[in-house]
Amino acid sequence: MKKSALTLMALLLSLIASVAYSDPAPDFTLPADQGEIHLNDLKGKVVYLDFWASWCGPCRKSFPWMNDMQSRYGDKGLVILAVNLDNDIAAAKQFLEKYPAHFQVAYDPGGKVPALYGVKGMPSSFFINLDGQLHSAHQGFHDKDTAALEATIQSLLAK
Repeated sequence: MKKSALTLMALLLSLIASVAYSDPAPDFTLPADQGEIHLNDLKGKVVYLDFWASWCGPCRKSFPWMNDMQSRYGDKGLVILAVNLDNDIAAAKQFLEKYPAHFQVAYDPGGKVPALYGVKGMPSSFFINLDGQLHSAHQGFHDKDTAALEATIQSLLAK
């Protein structure tokens, strides 16, 4: 495939990543730094579910943004939940020392939860509405996307 065709395909995939859903978000329970996190316990909140790994370059940029969103919208009902997929939790802990998370972090070294969500790349994020339904998904993290992501947060919190 030519480079221009690959670029076009990547653009189309990024547009598809914002398609709306209406199915219930697949439930899960995962270990976290402060006990276990059970997704169904977050019904009634808007959840930004982010899948990340310590080796993911764009994840380094997404963490400060997620911290900002949690700070600005957490008291309005937003929960940011970042699920780490490293096989070695020590690698995740090293990442978190450099890029601290001011939101909930869970660990899934076996990769069972991203399989439920059809994750194909890092980072991948999913918006879950107040009713626990999947609203939309986004793959990757780019500064140019942050305004649209924040607008989705605002929209879901307003409902």
